[in-house]
Amino acid sequence: MGVWRSRQPTEDPTVLPRFTRAGMVTVPKHRLPDREMLPETAYQIVIDEVMLDGNARFNLATFVTTWMDDEADRLYAATFDKNMIDKDEYPQTAEIEERCVRMLADLWHAPQAAESVGTSTTGSSEGCMLAGMAMKRRWQHARRASGKPTDRPNIVMGGNVQVVWEKFANYWEVEPRYVPLEGNVFHLTADRLLEHVDENTIGVVAVLGSTMDGSYEPIQEICATLDDYETQSGVSVPVHVDAASGGFIAPFLQQELVWDFRLERVVSIQASGHKFGLVYPGIGWVLWRDKAHLPEDLVFHVNYLGGDMPTFALNFSRPGAQVVLQYFQFLRLGREGFRLVQQTCQDVAVHISRTLGAMPQFEVIAEGRELPVVTVSLSSEVSKYDVFDVSRKLRERGWLVPAYTMPPKRDDLAVLRIVVRNGFSHDMAELFLRDVRAAIDWLDNLAAAMPHENQPRGFHH
Repeated sequence: MGVWRSRQPTEDPTVLPRFTRAGMVTVPKHRLPDREMLPETAYQIVIDEVMLDGNARFNLATFVTTWMDDEADRLYAATFDKNMIDKDEYPQTAEIEERCVRMLADLWHAPQAAESVGTSTTGSSEGCMLAGMAMKRRWQHARRASGKPTDRPNIVMGGNVQVVWEKFANYWEVEPRYVPLEGNVFHLTADRLLEHVDENTIGVVAVLGSTMDGSYEPIQEICATLDDYETQSGVSVPVHVDAASGGFIAPFLQQELVWDFRLERVVSIQASGHKFGLVYPGIGWVLWRDKAHLPEDLVFHVNYLGGDMPTFALNFSRPGAQVVLQYFQFLRLGREGFRLVQQTCQDVAVHISRTLGAMPQFEVIAEGRELPVVTVSLSSEVSKYDVFDVSRKLRERGWLVPAYTMPPKRDDLAVLRIVVRNGFSHDMAELFLRDVRAAIDWLDNLAAAMPHENQPRGFHH
């Protein structure tokens, strides 16, 4: 008969309740832990922490996509390991990227869409940087060919541009010339353009869908004004269209609007696939009118991943999954599907603007008939609170609604902005409006004015 001596069992972390494991009790925040932990323990720690973030579906500040079909989620999980830059190892993903570029070239009326020149990017901001670099380099080439100096380039844009253009001017040493906002026009207009343009202007940035109020700049008029300027001065100034949001709205909802490559002066367009392109964050697109507008000396050729690989990007390795998801959305929706999605967003936005406009506390700045974006200020009759107080009150119910002041010369005006995206349904809009009414009732019933602190001076999201 065998004799067995009992031993003190070693503690088995796999059988302990999850929240009593050592890793759940003490978690180093600013250094690597000394030992490994079970994957489900690490998962629980991280998921518990990110639960403190706001609900993405309730985020009315962002233009970025927060909902896709379940099939897209599965496709994302199946392709997130693909490296977009490694085109020799993932040739089909590279082929899909090229198809997307051609589809967008056709959508934006490139003269030779089948031979289009463009690339995916990590987002619209990288597309802006690349387009700006191309305009500067072409300007430099032209100036050198004419024996003229190249040391004082400038770029002209409205005071409402997204912060990426400030970054471009700073990083690439180009003088930014901002056309200030005036009166009730919150974007660049043709009549105020020429006083800022000269022979050192590398280009004009025209925005199809301002982040400030969702409005479109009159791109056709801007191009016509620059045509007249060239006739009089002999100086040709190209136009880049920042279509971060409008590039996926106007082709479906405002088809009669001429803003794209149909205008000969438009040399490049960039847009965010992860905004109204309906793809999760991490994808943008930039296209040029033709090869002549992307200088060859900006394109690098590498072969150490296998084969000759031309690349024009600020990044190198990056995920290929978002490119695959963009192609999925193009196939999934087609033109009619995109039109239906964007029309529904616009219908919801117009409903919200009408409802808020009917309330005496609000004045509607933008009603959502261009981008599905609603911008409102408070009536002059309101004295106990401001838009920042309304924003904070709505956050109590989970709604993230940005409050900010307009750019210089109209920074006296503070507004709230509501971005309607795919996934923000009519039913959710009714819930939002219910909470707006409750917030306003609470603020109106205050015995005295809310105490005011220093507020943000602007908003660039």
